[in-house]
Amino acid sequence: MTWTPVLTVFSALLAAQFAADTWLDVLNRRHALAHADAPPEGLRDVMDAETYRRSVQYTLAKNSFGQWESGYDAIWLFNWLGLGFLPHLYHGLAGIFGGSLWGQAATLCALGLIMAVPNLPWSWVAQFRLEARFGFNKSTTKIWVTDLFKGAAVGLVLGYPLLCLVLWFFHWQPQWWWLWAWAALLVFQLVMVALAPRLIMPLFNKLTPLPEGELRSCLLALAERTGFRCSAIDVMDGSKRSSHSNAFFTGFGRFRRIVLFDTLIAQLTPRELEAVLAHEIGHYRRGHVPKMLALSAFSSLAGLWLVAWLAGQNWFYKGFRFSPEDGMPAALLLFTLVASLVTFWLHPLGNWWSRRHEYEADAFARAALGEAAPLVSALRKLHEKNLGNLTPHPAYSFFHYSHPTLVEREAALTAPVVFTPA
Repeated sequence: MTWTPVLTVFSALLAAQFAADTWLDVLNRRHALAHADAPPEGLRDVMDAETYRRSVQYTLAKNSFGQWESGYDAIWLFNWLGLGFLPHLYHGLAGIFGGSLWGQAATLCALGLIMAVPNLPWSWVAQFRLEARFGFNKSTTKIWVTDLFKGAAVGLVLGYPLLCLVLWFFHWQPQWWWLWAWAALLVFQLVMVALAPRLIMPLFNKLTPLPEGELRSCLLALAERTGFRCSAIDVMDGSKRSSHSNAFFTGFGRFRRIVLFDTLIAQLTPRELEAVLAHEIGHYRRGHVPKMLALSAFSSLAGLWLVAWLAGQNWFYKGFRFSPEDGMPAALLLFTLVASLVTFWLHPLGNWWSRRHEYEADAFARAALGEAAPLVSALRKLHEKNLGNLTPHPAYSFFHYSHPTLVEREAALTAPVVFTPA
């Protein structure tokens, strides 16, 4: 089996990503151990001593698990591409499904399902060992397995026709297919934002209207005075799988819905829940959703253009032991697998932008409620209930965190508001 220059570059990128991940994990682990005796000054009333000890243990356990999983993923990716497993599997499946447009899409879908199998043990261990060890897991094996099959079914029902459409664009417009595919993907994404709460989410979780009462009244009043129109406030039975909590809104226009996890409602007071919702509304009022959609659209456009360019390069196919005759489906598959080795290094930039949005949403929540105390209290409770890491290493949080740390968010929330002349 011939080794190629392309595989050398691929191996170097894979090794660099694994090394960077490992280095950041080591830094974060050492930082957690260095602060294992006591939390940072100013946060010592967030958790009692026993809860803080468990939060450090949880951080260290996730750190070790992440290092092993990262190494495992790197080995499998090297097996698929470096050792030539993927070309043999691709050609074998292509021989079964045929070379028609429908067959090519089926080959790619089948490959996606097969390549997901090696990750299943890690998913099971994370849920039923790691999360269960710290009391977070509420799921059962039946729910876990059912979710797998539902997820695969939804992925096939939605993904297979979309993949067929992309391949059809390629056959219809070989030069400009990527532009048509981008437009189709953009429309699909917008449609799913509107329909997913009604069609997809109920397949996995039960959504029930928030009962009449003090909480519903104050949340609806908040939405009205902040100009956030929504069709419903729903409660999701997140406790069926985990004791972790969350809140979000989904959809747009008259399809917009507020969703609260039942665990969140159990953990926070109505005033704190109002602060959390005000933060989510802040994302909407500050235009973060269309900004993120625009970034996603630009990224997908750039990615599809690059796939189109690579699909015309013989060295790209031969470098991974494919044949140029395999065409665009193989180029799309290869690009999907190797793109993360490059985009990995862009994570800090994306997270920096996300953290900026979080600060803006926090500031909106403070202004909407007229005080910072409810959001600060909510954030502290959520860190306590979720055993959040109070002392992440600065390099680790810079590279991996999409949200500011608790210390950073509190400092911004409690800072004096400075008014400047218009």
